[in-house]
Amino acid sequence: MNNIFLKITDKKLNLQEAYDFVQDPSCGGIAVFVGTVRNATSNKKVIKLEFSTYKSMAIKEMEKIALQAINKFSIHKIAIHHAEGMLQIGDVPVIIAVSSAHRKAAFAACQFAIDTLKETVPIWKKEYFDDGEVWVNAHP
Repeated sequence: MNNIFLKITDKKLNLQEAYDFVQDPSCGGIAVFVGTVRNATSNKKVIKLEFSTYKSMAIKEMEKIALQAINKFSIHKIAIHHAEGMLQIGDVPVIIAVSSAHRKAAFAACQFAIDTLKETVPIWKKEYFDDGEVWVNAHP
């Protein structure tokens, strides 16, 4: 599909690439969500994160999200990019970019996409601390 750009990669995610894909002269609104690795969670200092995916299934689930967003919010284009592997503080594990004729649909579709991704896509996160590590998001 020429209005959906999905990616799971162990390379650094590129915000400009996602933005350039969704940009279109027919669209008056572009909404972007950029998730970043933060240095603390659950009152513990995070050193780094590791993301593991069931890549083929994750891409299929991401495509479902993209199609639902297009149909539900009448958006023009959507990019959903996720990193896998080891990420450091400040690195970007996820980018979602959405374009639509109007801002309201772009914002709503972007929020829908990230919320649904976290609930349904088989991507797991391991948090590393000074005193150990723990897998989180042990679903779906």
